[in-house]
Amino acid sequence: MNKYYGVILIIVAGALALGCVGQQPGESLDIKGSDTMVQLVADMAESYNEANPDADVIVTGGGSGTGIAALINGEVSIADSSRPIKAKEIDQAKGKGIEPWEFIIARDGLAVIVNPDNPVTELTMDQVGAIYRAEIINWNQVGGEDGEITLYGRQSTSGTYEFFLKHVVNWEQAEKQDYSPGMLNMEGNKAIADGVKADPSGIGYIGVGYVTGEIRTINVAEDNESGYYSPLDASNVEQGLYPITRPLYQYTSGKPDKDRITHDFLQFELSEEGQKIVENAGFYPINLDDRASNEEKISAIEG
Repeated sequence: MNKYYGVILIIVAGALALGCVGQQPGESLDIKGSDTMVQLVADMAESYNEANPDADVIVTGGGSGTGIAALINGEVSIADSSRPIKAKEIDQAKGKGIEPWEFIIARDGLAVIVNPDNPVTELTMDQVGAIYRAEIINWNQVGGEDGEITLYGRQSTSGTYEFFLKHVVNWEQAEKQDYSPGMLNMEGNKAIADGVKADPSGIGYIGVGYVTGEIRTINVAEDNESGYYSPLDASNVEQGLYPITRPLYQYTSGKPDKDRITHDFLQFELSEEGQKIVENAGFYPINLDDRASNEEKISAIEG
């Protein structure tokens, strides 16, 4: 798998190489949002460019909340988000005459990572949540060596921050519904990976596409009665065995116009070629339910 890092700005040109030739020359497409998705979508844009050099595609990060806010404010055509749009964001969009349309372009297994020198290899969801709530504060409480645990996480504008808080930190409706105040809030996946790589006491969470050999992933079990699974095995994610998985979303400003650049780019991302890019970026292709949902919306555009 190729591994990618950081928030980038990439301006490329492109149109669909799959027979959708309706895209108008000189069109531009602004995409903003999830730092987890930024390199993946930039790779999509680069490949999209190879067929038609007449339309500019601008891809930036900044976090899921930032991307959705930009969509609501009419600043971008597509928002990347690693979490579902919130009801209040939908209300804000509708207040400005925008009805967001949701597409799922990939799947992510969110990896819990530790320093390679850490002997702990397995944790349950409850243990991971308790660590991030500061209920477990020493590695010896989960079978490791004596030493205080250092928490690395994302900043609050990140969709990954919100997803992990809801699905892991609040696991089984824990009494404390928030991260430990001692968690270090990092700007992106690379910052978390770098922090854990340099810190034998560290633990972090990152998109699976950002895992490298310089850090180690923890096998996670849903509960004490379940098996422990790695997010690096695609079959664990596809079969729902690894418990920390999520869709990666894109939201458009209303229904995209047929055969214009937003429509064409979405079709490319969801095509066989686009899904190969997803795999090459270290993520996982959409599943059957995702595909059915996407196809329903594409059919509405093309109808």
